[in-house]
Amino acid sequence: MNRDETLEAILKARLSHESQMAKIKSVIEGDEVKNPTAVAKTKCEFGKWLYDEDNKVQKILGAQFYNNIETLHSKWHIEYIRRFEIFFKNKKSGLFAKIMGTDKIDEMELDKAKLYHTELLQTTSDLLRALDVSQRRVSALGDSKFE
Repeated sequence: MNRDETLEAILKARLSHESQMAKIKSVIEGDEVKNPTAVAKTKCEFGKWLYDEDNKVQKILGAQFYNNIETLHSKWHIEYIRRFEIFFKNKKSGLFAKIMGTDKIDEMELDKAKLYHTELLQTTSDLLRALDVSQRRVSALGDSKFE
């Protein structure tokens, strides 16, 4: 992976994560999301990039930068699971639930999700900042790192 490909991969990872956050915001606002973000940190698009088979990302960024991103990504998924359980795992579905109005999220659960969302926004901010730093690092690395 050369410098340009690495920078493009970091940008795609960032956009993927921003897309995940947009889905979460939509759910909190009451919109239906058919394909929620994967709960497992290795299954989301960002995780697929971060945990690639050849460890290219880790080799290029170095252990310190990689470990920081990995820690923040893991933390993000731990925080995300709480929202996922409120909106997807415990939600009643089906025709009977829709007719009876029991397919909606309980107000107290929605309030919890909004509170959790504040934490998730902070972790997201930290993660995106780490990606920005990594992007600058990749731009400054010598050509030999990409051979």
